[in-house]
Amino acid sequence: MPGKRFKVGIVGLQPGRSWAARAHIPALNALSETFEIVGVANSSLASAEKAAGATGLPRAFASVAELIAAPEIDIVTVTVKVPPHLGIVKAAIGAGKHVYCEWPLGNGLAEAEELAALARSKGVLGVVGTQARVAPEIEYLGHLIADGFVGEVLSTTLVARGGGWGGSISEKKIYAYLLDRANGATMLTIPVGHTLAALREVLGDVAEVSAVLATRRPTALAVDTGETLPVSAPDQVLVSGVLASGAPLSIHYRGGAARDDDGLVWEINGTEGDFLISGPSGHTQMVQLSLKGARNGEKVFRPLEVPASYRSGWPEDVEPGNVARVYARMARDLREGTRSAPSFEDAVAVHRIIAAIERAAESGSRTALARPGPAKDRQRRA
Repeated sequence: MPGKRFKVGIVGLQPGRSWAARAHIPALNALSETFEIVGVANSSLASAEKAAGATGLPRAFASVAELIAAPEIDIVTVTVKVPPHLGIVKAAIGAGKHVYCEWPLGNGLAEAEELAALARSKGVLGVVGTQARVAPEIEYLGHLIADGFVGEVLSTTLVARGGGWGGSISEKKIYAYLLDRANGATMLTIPVGHTLAALREVLGDVAEVSAVLATRRPTALAVDTGETLPVSAPDQVLVSGVLASGAPLSIHYRGGAARDDDGLVWEINGTEGDFLISGPSGHTQMVQLSLKGARNGEKVFRPLEVPASYRSGWPEDVEPGNVARVYARMARDLREGTRSAPSFEDAVAVHRIIAAIERAAESGSRTALARPGPAKDRQRRA
């Protein structure tokens, strides 16, 4: 497929506020020599027409089924809420389309495994939007670890704020579904899941976990309506475990916004030194991260500047920049048969960790993962 422009249809676009509008459209526009956005499908033709008109897209499809069936579309991008992922992605794969699905891939491990198996059987490429894996700071961190900056990794500890699940939501219509654990879009599955994908990228698989999941705020205020809504999603996620390397792991996510933009503190301790990764929230997939390190006799952390080569040629804003990096890897995989983009198989590996955390929390005992995640081609951009 050298030189081919891949034609993309987007499912789920709300101008000015949705993830597709903020990240996917600017990312694809920045890669216009590689991708072309054909059009959009929403819950109704009127909604799709409004979105297409506001964003300058050439076509509004009457339904998701019509978009999937369009012969000109190569890639279906799925950016809707989690519960419809299974049906939409199955239909797209069944039509022979490649898929870029936002994370979480499915509402739980079983759905993710089903979609990964279906993509394999149909020979289509399934890519999942765990874009923190390709953030410049995470890519550079992975290279530094591989190069022995801190020696052998001894342990890692991460404390972060979830940015939501803090006792209130601004708009009931948009955010209330995040409060119900059954919808599969919780602090554990979204910010913790994205961060687990990044952690797994640089430190390897998780072998076993113990966990506590607590809902300390059983209600939340919908600010726009004044209603008090029930909450079943956890606002406290505590995980202790062991990586496949033998290094101990500790994670604590807390619901709500951070004070003083101090929303992520991630330490990696090694035989020769330490790393400190920080950010304004625990949503590592969508915030600017900073990287510091110290080794040997150094008494204080020093900033580790990410080389310009990791950033040049990409959108400057974090959200579209990271999404563009995933799309670029997807195009390379389609053209060259590589496996560099976060795949459905990688998504299953993260879903498997989350499922183990849930089992450990329910049982109160240490839980081993069912089997290790797949090996990854770590083909990073130099």
